[in-house]
Amino acid sequence: MKKLILSILMLATLSANAKDDTKYLAGAVPEVNGIVTFKKSFSVKGKSAQEIQEIMQTFVADMVNKSIPAPGQYARVMEANADSTVARVCEWLEFKRKPLYLDRTRMRYQIKVLTAKERVTIVISNITYYYGEDMEGDKGVIYKAEEWISDKEALNKKKTKLYPRSGKFRRKTVDRAEEIFEAAMDAFEEKEEAVPTKKVRKGIVEE
Repeated sequence: MKKLILSILMLATLSANAKDDTKYLAGAVPEVNGIVTFKKSFSVKGKSAQEIQEIMQTFVADMVNKSIPAPGQYARVMEANADSTVARVCEWLEFKRKPLYLDRTRMRYQIKVLTAKERVTIVISNITYYYGEDMEGDKGVIYKAEEWISDKEALNKKKTKLYPRSGKFRRKTVDRAEEIFEAAMDAFEEKEEAVPTKKVRKGIVEE
């Protein structure tokens, strides 16, 4: 009986995990001309092109300032003009943390923000990972997103499951892209003293 109960619990756990991965299966990591590219467009009602540009330049600059040091590469703003801002960013993606154990990778990527009157488009591309480094930040392995988290590389042949090793990178990357898009829209929100129980963005229209 104990073995039967244990088997049922294991099957339930596996089913739950499979269900949780639904959002990360086929199509979750889009590609443009063979390059993994996450893209988000939204409109901001009542804002001029200059106002939108200033808010987004501050947003990108803040991401660069919060970047972590990356071996052989520095985070920086590469372009900032009236209608576009481009930067290289490096940050940690954390997979698991336990006492005396930390599994994480450095993720480097390019973020490009195109702005116009009442409109914003954000593009995240040129993603690479530096994984498995030692305490000094050396001896890590570099993975390109196209060779690691694409549908072809991260999913089984039936496109129903994630491979364990590359799958954790895929999950965290999809989640991080969504977080960046959410934060960009939040940048246009007026600060409120009381935090509402449900987020309602004013003047934002997602596409």
